[in-house]
Amino acid sequence: MKVACVGGGPAGLYLSILLKRQDPSHRITVYERGPEGSTYGWGVTYWQALLNELHARDPESARALENGSVRWNQGVADVRGLTIRQPGDVGHGIGRHRLLEILADRARNLGVQLEFEHEITADDPPEADLLVAADGVHSALRTRHADHFGTDLTMGRNPYLWLGTTRVFDSFTFAFVETGHGWIWCYGYPCGAGRSTCVIECGPRTWTGLGLDRASEADGLALLERLFAHVLDGHPLIGRAPAGGRARWLTFRTLTNRAWYRGNLVLLGDAAHTTHYSTGAGTTLALEDAFALADALRECADLPQALARYEHERKAALLPAQSAARHSAQWYESLTRYIDLPPEQMFALLGQRHSPLLPYVPPRLYYRLDRAAGQLEALRRFKRWLGPRLARTAHGRASAWRAGHGEALPAWVNGDSPLG
Repeated sequence: MKVACVGGGPAGLYLSILLKRQDPSHRITVYERGPEGSTYGWGVTYWQALLNELHARDPESARALENGSVRWNQGVADVRGLTIRQPGDVGHGIGRHRLLEILADRARNLGVQLEFEHEITADDPPEADLLVAADGVHSALRTRHADHFGTDLTMGRNPYLWLGTTRVFDSFTFAFVETGHGWIWCYGYPCGAGRSTCVIECGPRTWTGLGLDRASEADGLALLERLFAHVLDGHPLIGRAPAGGRARWLTFRTLTNRAWYRGNLVLLGDAAHTTHYSTGAGTTLALEDAFALADALRECADLPQALARYEHERKAALLPAQSAARHSAQWYESLTRYIDLPPEQMFALLGQRHSPLLPYVPPRLYYRLDRAAGQLEALRRFKRWLGPRLARTAHGRASAWRAGHGEALPAWVNGDSPLG
């Protein structure tokens, strides 16, 4: 099969790796409009479950990815100078440049042809049996057929800015700062040697009130460094605007599509969907698209059947992630609803921000209900742990009794514990 993948991001590169591993005779070309080694952003996050899947699918690139990543297993939240640490799942961060370098090297070694500084237009797509649109939110291939795909783009409310810093965080870090114009906050996480990613977000009134909407990048970074001095520990923030230029503040665009393929053209990654950055799932979901598309192409009888299966499976799998991302974004947009709670309650609800129920329940009541549910679940876990042990003890005593007395005992003593 001849495959043309338009877009050299993680999804397109990893799909090419998987397809070459499945069948080395596939002729695969990845077209990337930018020069090799150029990319936007700082670092990406992923979690242990994704790393396990990568090891199962291509151990060589997974080992390089793991070796190039930093990891953490707790979250840190800071508000009004109070810091709370909470243990959590194992998370990983890696610089986007290093991630793409690993995947590009692996694709080349498998025989994939990489064409950098080669822009593909919708008017002149490459000839291929399968044409993969992995060219991002503004996909030219998808836009050409927007009516067919049913593309919907919803703009978020809060401005945000993607920055780097030489402050190396040891955990996924949240910090909330109150200003005379409202609250502003950051998400920070390590992504490589001597570097962390730091995303700054605030409401529109805070953004304009602080003058961030009209400041040069240098002036804006100086202000942000003062506001987050206690978090940055004297380290600078790093932007990417040209000297004297404006900072690249954005509002998040949530993109969905009614259809994911048309003929031999199929959408992958951000061309198909986006989820709010506050869940840290964008790269994971894009790679999972590549998993699903490669599996469908291997297991289905023909291309139409494979693309239909891919669309069906990924749209269904994305529903929980899209819901979580939508509610996470709304939590930050409604920050004043939670920020004045006692710190332990505010931080607990920060961890519950994906809940579809939280916006409709008074925050203090939700916290109490969640605590009660947690205690009940802990009791259930204790019961599941204790029941078999009591049963084994009772069974041993029953055996000893029968050996000594030849008498029967009640059924629950013979292993049917009332706590089991």
